[in-house]
Amino acid sequence: MADKNDTPRIAGLRSIKLEMEPGIYYWCACGRSSNQPFCDGSHEGTSFRPVEVKITEKKLIKWCSCKMTEMPPYCDNSHRELPGYEAKPGK
Repeated sequence: MADKNDTPRIAGLRSIKLEMEPGIYYWCACGRSSNQPFCDGSHEGTSFRPVEVKITEKKLIKWCSCKMTEMPPYCDNSHRELPGYEAKPGK
């Protein structure tokens, strides 16, 4: 059985779309951060580490908030397979 500290928490059931400026960002991989989608150090005591993302030009990013993506830190729509997910009308 996996340790609860080795299982990411689902922070949300939708991507977090943000217009990002160039810079270095740290995506929360554990789902415990209160500053989603970014790390606030809440992973301490777990096996998780934030994912460093270097953005070189201003662009829209779809950050994963369910933490189940196969393309960390980017949303791959894995949240659509999770219990509790409801598609928006027309989707």
